[in-house]
Amino acid sequence: MVGKSTGLVQELRSLLFIWQIFRRYKPVFVFNFTIKLNLYGGLACTVLRVPFANNISGLGTAFIYDSWLFRRVRQVYGWVNRRARHLFFQNEEDLAVFRDAGLLGDRPMTLLPGSGVDLDHFAFQVLPEDKAITFVMIARLLGDKGVREYAGACRLLKKKGVASRCLLVGPLGVSNHSAVSEAEVAGWQKEGILDYRGVTDDVRPVIAESHLLVLPSYREGMPRTVLEAAAMGRPAIVTDVPGCRQAVEAGKTGWLCEARSDTSLAEQMLNVIGMSAAERQGAGKAARERMEASFSEARVVQAYLDCLGG
Repeated sequence: MVGKSTGLVQELRSLLFIWQIFRRYKPVFVFNFTIKLNLYGGLACTVLRVPFANNISGLGTAFIYDSWLFRRVRQVYGWVNRRARHLFFQNEEDLAVFRDAGLLGDRPMTLLPGSGVDLDHFAFQVLPEDKAITFVMIARLLGDKGVREYAGACRLLKKKGVASRCLLVGPLGVSNHSAVSEAEVAGWQKEGILDYRGVTDDVRPVIAESHLLVLPSYREGMPRTVLEAAAMGRPAIVTDVPGCRQAVEAGKTGWLCEARSDTSLAEQMLNVIGMSAAERQGAGKAARERMEASFSEARVVQAYLDCLGG
């Protein structure tokens, strides 16, 4: 599949490919996730009479923007969802959007704590003792993730002469209409406003060397990077949008900023810099405790097993 594609021929190829895979392997049940797989996987399962569940892990471009095409996509989404055995959501606001738009039918639904987090793999670590606060953003390099706002906020901190480090981790060349270009990232590095670390299969070392995670996304389901960082004892600054605001307990395990505003983000980053080490450490410990109480990966796995058993 090509993420940013909206071309009819390419999308029909994707649908045909998924249908062929399902027809070849004859699954007894299919769990779909992400908007295109929910759509195409659901359509293929319906034709092949394979029971399936859709996981709405975020609304994506089709709900952030409005056009004739995206309105049609939402209609098909509703048709597919009404044929699913079960629907999973990762935050209450996305569920409300689907309910209000009539995209649910009478399907049974479960609200999940995101994808959950492996609390043993992402073990708690105390914050670094460095005096200069280190921020990190871990995400696909997309405009919709707020990467440009992060760069703008890092620029504002530099202009103020604030002693801090800003790290950026994630893949370039993502197939999406809002993808950030390699030239943009190179320009930010040349300015000296952030340090791009590229892609990694293990985010734990970069989280461990940071004091705080930043995710100024425009909308999320339940951002996994925030949960993983929280499990390691790192609070987060996130935007006050669906999905992100549910990932933190504002004022206790993280802080909220305005969406699409590098100024608001920079203000919250300055707020954290101005805190005492004990305050930051307390927020990190609270973040870990919240993950242990409500966001264990085991809860998500059990919800899927319950769906199969039903």
